[in-house]
Amino acid sequence: MVLHNSAEGEGGSIRLQISDLQRLSQTGSVGCTMFQPQTSIEKTESNTSAPVGPLTKPTVRAPEKKLTLFALRLAVLEKTATGLGTLGFIWATVVLLGGFAITLDKTDFWFITIILLIEGTRIFSRSHELEWQHQATWSITESGINSFRAMRMSSSFIFGSIKEFFKPVLPVRKKSQSGSPIAVINAARNLTGFNVQGKTTRTWTSSEVPLLPYAQWVFRARHISKLLYWLQLLSASACISLSWMKLIKHNYGDVEKGDTDKRNRQAALSVFYSLALAEALLFLMKKSYCEYKVSYCKLLEEVNKECELGPSGLVSIRRFFYDAYSRCVDGSIFDGLKMDMVSFGMDLLGSNSTDEQLIGAKILRQFAMSPRYSDDTLQKIGINLSVIERLVEILNWTDPDEEVIRQSAAEILSKLAGKKQNSIRVAGIPGAMESISSLLQTSRSSSGACDEISEKKAHSDHANYGLWTFNHLGLLILKKLARDHDNSGKIGNTRGLLPKIIDFTHDEEVFLQAENVTPTKLLTLKRSLQLVKRLVSTTGNTGKNLRREISEIIFAISNIRDILRHGEKHPYLQLLGIEILSSLALEQEATEIIGGTGGVLKELFNIFLKREREREEIVVTNKEVINRAGEALAMLVLESKNNCHRILKLCVVDSLVVALDSPLIRINAARILRNLCTYSGTNCFNQLKGIANGAPTVLKKIMSEEHKLKEVMVGLAPHVLSFLSPEESSLVFERAGVTEAEVAYELVESLRKYRHPRIKVPRMRRFAIELAIWMMKDKHKNIQIFKELGMEKELEHVLETTAEIESFNIFSGTVGMSRHNTTIHSLVETALEYLSAE
Repeated sequence: MVLHNSAEGEGGSIRLQISDLQRLSQTGSVGCTMFQPQTSIEKTESNTSAPVGPLTKPTVRAPEKKLTLFALRLAVLEKTATGLGTLGFIWATVVLLGGFAITLDKTDFWFITIILLIEGTRIFSRSHELEWQHQATWSITESGINSFRAMRMSSSFIFGSIKEFFKPVLPVRKKSQSGSPIAVINAARNLTGFNVQGKTTRTWTSSEVPLLPYAQWVFRARHISKLLYWLQLLSASACISLSWMKLIKHNYGDVEKGDTDKRNRQAALSVFYSLALAEALLFLMKKSYCEYKVSYCKLLEEVNKECELGPSGLVSIRRFFYDAYSRCVDGSIFDGLKMDMVSFGMDLLGSNSTDEQLIGAKILRQFAMSPRYSDDTLQKIGINLSVIERLVEILNWTDPDEEVIRQSAAEILSKLAGKKQNSIRVAGIPGAMESISSLLQTSRSSSGACDEISEKKAHSDHANYGLWTFNHLGLLILKKLARDHDNSGKIGNTRGLLPKIIDFTHDEEVFLQAENVTPTKLLTLKRSLQLVKRLVSTTGNTGKNLRREISEIIFAISNIRDILRHGEKHPYLQLLGIEILSSLALEQEATEIIGGTGGVLKELFNIFLKREREREEIVVTNKEVINRAGEALAMLVLESKNNCHRILKLCVVDSLVVALDSPLIRINAARILRNLCTYSGTNCFNQLKGIANGAPTVLKKIMSEEHKLKEVMVGLAPHVLSFLSPEESSLVFERAGVTEAEVAYELVESLRKYRHPRIKVPRMRRFAIELAIWMMKDKHKNIQIFKELGMEKELEHVLETTAEIESFNIFSGTVGMSRHNTTIHSLVETALEYLSAE
């Protein structure tokens, strides 16, 4: 099953792909049964095709490295040009204007003055051009205070250098003023009037600010950015023209002989004009290189494509580049190399600006969902508890304007919960389950009286809000969290969550029988059933409490019954429902509730005994549904006298006897018949007498089959034969074509073969001893046969090798449940007493 969500447009779209039960069969449904213990070692051994040793994945180059390298190169040119400009400024003010101010030629004086004014203007416009250009698209919080501060470092660095030249020792800046860029951004936001959830309530959007009361269109930020851009180019061109002109003409005025004051003036002017020319040329080189990479090579578009961020992702890429460049200019040129898109997205997600949160959420969502980058992204998010807390907090946001942020956070958490360690961290956050529960949009009205149940309100998608999408994501997150035992307990302890989940397991008959079903509803129904299945399959006291609480929800069993009754077109849903019933049947109270819910047992038998099972074209998935239905029935009649009586009223004994010859269902048919015989009581003799008709089949299978089928047939044999008189039993052996001596030999050989209890057939030795006891009862001939076959020796070995695994009817993981009334020691002692009798 694959869910594709599209949140880029105005509404979310969902495309569902379901391959019936193949996926379910691969995830643990096939081969697992409660009639044998399940261990992690066994699961590992069963997967022989799994590779051994650590998996080495190919290294994926981060696309944003191209941007950080590009930012570093620009910063090198920027800082070099700034250094030359600083040196030229100092040279002009200290050497020329300070030492030769009076002796300078008039043209040189004004050229120097003009160049300094041009340089000052260009440096100012250069430091703010990117800031204004950023503001033309984003608000002040969108463009980033970090970028703003870094872009003006071109001028601040110059004046800072001048101050250091004249005053080498400066006071150390306070630590509070040198915080991280993100801290500076957050501090600035707190001063600009953002509310808790990041919505601008009382502030301007800087891209729309009219700087002057008149001519507002001209003096908006988006137009000023263009003005500053061209102002830089014109200033640099003018600086180059003036400097080049003076260097070519070299007319710095005549120096009279003996005039020592003007002796070095020519050299000083040449140095200044050269510095000014070099600084302006470097600036134009940087501009040309930037335009070449951005406009011609389409570097930003290329990185955006590799990051798979889509058309709207170009804004995020441009924002990332500005911040990387700002770090290179602000501090060391290598600071920008430390940035990556995931950390960048996490920083933005933690801001108080809705726009920044949206950028961060989209970046993290895309990288978490991408097969190439998901592992690294989830690892970084998983070790950052503050980011996980932020994602959980966002789940509570219900404002339509924040729908995309909320959906992105839910999708990230759904991927994060897929890793066990991360799922523990998510569930460990206080209020996490309540936040996830807020995604599930279904409720019942509170106007109902005490003697009635209020109606369920199933929310449909609003015009601009996809509630079904959040339902799917909420169920998916809970399903992944439920893989962990402790997380399942937290889900059960969350107030009102279990009834919500159960409400999603219901759908109308019209929907279940429709030819073309709505994918969203089908996905919701499937995920809710998968979640309930995981919860009721939990082991230990936690599982016991969950099964009790779920069975006490009055709609739980009836919803599953409707799926069994009307879901023939959806066998995968039926399978989930049946497995839920099987797990609930581990609890005696739940077993009685299931049996007492009208139609559940009948629908299970309709699935288990349906005639279509004999057709050759039956699909494998339907076979799995049929087998699971049989297991559920065997569980429901186990130690339940009431359910045994309910099944006998359905008159299915003869059909079960016939089913002993069906390869598909004979194992579970034998289990059901044995439990009916064991737990129905003595007053049902007449209703069960028809079981004797299956005695020949049972004997044949004992002689010819192995493993699990042989185990259940050996277990059924003494109960079937107990309905026969000695004369009738002799006739049955003849009809089966076997002798009692041959059966005795087979039983002794089974004890020799299974000298220790096996996980696959934990009751083989117990059932073999029970059948031997029945055969030796009042039959001295059979006692002698068993003595000759060495039965005593094998029984003594059984006493030395008994284990707890042989003491239970069913298992929940590695925990035994429903202990046998008679211990295997008692059975062995009884058999030995018969053998010792003369």
